[in-house]
Amino acid sequence: MRAIIFVIDGFGVGEMPDAKDFGDEGSSTYGNIKKQVKMFLPNLRSLGLDGIMNEPCEAIGAYGKMFENAKAKDTTAGHWEMAGIEIKKPFVTFPNGIPSKLVENLEKAWGTKSLFNGVASGTVIINQYGDEHLKSGYPIVYTSADSVVQIACHTNVYPVEKLYELCEKARKVCVGEFEVGRVIARPFDGTTGNYVRTPQRHDFSVLPPENMLTKILRKGYKTVGVGKIFDIFAGKDVCESYPLKGNEACIKQTIELIKTKFDGVLFVNLIDTDMQYGHRNDVVGYARSLEDFDAKLPEIFASMQKDDILIITGDHGNDPTTPSTDHSREFGPLMIYGFCVKPNVALGERKGFDTISETILDYLDIEKGSKSLMKEIKKWAIMLN
Repeated sequence: MRAIIFVIDGFGVGEMPDAKDFGDEGSSTYGNIKKQVKMFLPNLRSLGLDGIMNEPCEAIGAYGKMFENAKAKDTTAGHWEMAGIEIKKPFVTFPNGIPSKLVENLEKAWGTKSLFNGVASGTVIINQYGDEHLKSGYPIVYTSADSVVQIACHTNVYPVEKLYELCEKARKVCVGEFEVGRVIARPFDGTTGNYVRTPQRHDFSVLPPENMLTKILRKGYKTVGVGKIFDIFAGKDVCESYPLKGNEACIKQTIELIKTKFDGVLFVNLIDTDMQYGHRNDVVGYARSLEDFDAKLPEIFASMQKDDILIITGDHGNDPTTPSTDHSREFGPLMIYGFCVKPNVALGERKGFDTISETILDYLDIEKGSKSLMKEIKKWAIMLN
C-alpha cells in the first residue's frame, strides 16, 4: 500500500480569509492564470481542479481545498503541516532586511564581511552585486517575504561545496530569535551583466519534530522523497531520496518509482511552478508548466498499483499575475485518486494541510485521526489490505 503525494510548489486556489494580513488580497494562482492564459489541463480537470473553483465537474476522484493552519505561506510550513507538524509559532521573517545582530553573527562565523543583507529577488541582486562580490570575495546575503536567509556566491569565488559550508555555519547561527525555516545556498556563474544562478541550489532546513514520515518508517514502510523533499525535512525520516532538479526529471523518476513495488509513501515536490515562473511573474511559463505535468498524468495513472492512492496539492500560492514576486496566502488544492477512491466526491473546504497526513496514516492503517478522509472517499467493497 502506498500514498503518492505530488506537491505543485506555489500552486494555490484562491485567497484565504486572512490573506489581507499577508498583503495578498485578490491572489488566486490557478484562478488568475486561468483568466489570462488558455490552458489544456484535461487530466487535472478530470481530478476535480475546476470543481475546487466551484465550477461544474465530473471528477474521477475526490476534490476540495485546504486552509493552512500555520500563519505562514512558505515551503517549509506548507510541507511540514502536510506531514502533520503543528507550527504554533511561525518561523521568523525579515521584511525590513536581515537584522544587524544576525549579520554580525554570520560574519563572525564566516570570518568575512557580507554584501547587501536586504530584501530582494535573487536574480536581480546577483547582477546588482555580482561585480563587487567578485572583487571583494564577500558573500551576497539576502532574504524575501519567506522565512529564509539566502547566500549567493559565484562559483569562481566559492565553489559549491565551500558555499554549502557557509550555509551550514549560517544554519547554526540562525537559531532562537533568528530561527528561519531555511538557509538557502544560491551559487551563480557568469560575467558582468549576465550572472545566472546554477542548478546547485541547496536548502538547509530546521530539523523537524516527529511527523507522518516518522510514523510510517516506524511501521516498517519506506519513505521516499523526490526533488527537494529531503532538504525540506532536513533529511529526517526520508529513507530514500532523489534530489533531482526540475519538474521533468522529478516526474520521470517518480514514474519509475511508482512502477516498482514497495509499501509506504512517495513524496514529490515539483519546484518549477514556484521557482521558475511564480517568483518571476511568468504567467505563460507557469501555465505551460502545469500543462507539462498534466500531460504526464495518464502515464502516472497507468503505473499505479491497485492499492495506491494519489494526492495532488500545493504548499502555498505564488500568483504570477500580481505585482508581488513573493508567495501568496492561498488555499491549497486537494485532489485524491486511486482504484480504491470513490469518484466525484466533493470534499469542500478542510481545516488544515494536516488533512493529508491524517488521511495517509489512516489509509496505511497506522493511526486514525479526526481529519482523515478515508470514510468519505474509500470504496469499501474493493479496498485492498
